[in-house]
Amino acid sequence: MKLSYVGDVTALARKDLLLELRAKETLPSMLVFVIATLTVFHFALPRGTGHVAALGLLWVALVFTALLGLTRAFVAEREQGLFDALVLAPCDRSAIWLGKAISVFAFLAVAEVVALPAFAIFFQGLGGRTILAVLLADVGIATVGTLLGAMAVAGRARELLLPLLFLPLAVPIVVGGVGGYLWFLALYDAIFTVLSWATFEYVVAET
Repeated sequence: MKLSYVGDVTALARKDLLLELRAKETLPSMLVFVIATLTVFHFALPRGTGHVAALGLLWVALVFTALLGLTRAFVAEREQGLFDALVLAPCDRSAIWLGKAISVFAFLAVAEVVALPAFAIFFQGLGGRTILAVLLADVGIATVGTLLGAMAVAGRARELLLPLLFLPLAVPIVVGGVGGYLWFLALYDAIFTVLSWATFEYVVAET
């Protein structure tokens, strides 16, 4: 990988992280949402609910929290009229995708640093296999979600379009996460990372 490519990816990811640190828009909403969702699940579930059922609710909470973050992924560039300039910049367009995916992964990881201990408290325990599954799922969510976010941001109804595109592709993540199928999540990551990297240039060219 060329040093210029690495530099472009680093600069783009750093830009997103710094903007979030200053604006504090995406991450606080993700944190409030996931904690509120787990709290509702905690009080809504009857006592004695099985651990597998509780894990299912954890994955539902994580997927919808990720969706909340993905909805905002390209909004700053679009609202400020910078998306076209970003696409026309003299850099590989896949660097835009990778830099954005890294920042999305970082937001997810920070949200889960709070969400996973809360789940362990509410539902009495959290295994190391589940934590590893969550990390693998974050890779898939960030890579495919960034691609879909770029597709959706060009439309007027992006808040509606992104869930319609993302949720069907998130079903395998939930299945793999609840079942603890680490190999399945790793395979999902490998396939969709390659597909997202290969198609991002064509997606942004049409937006």
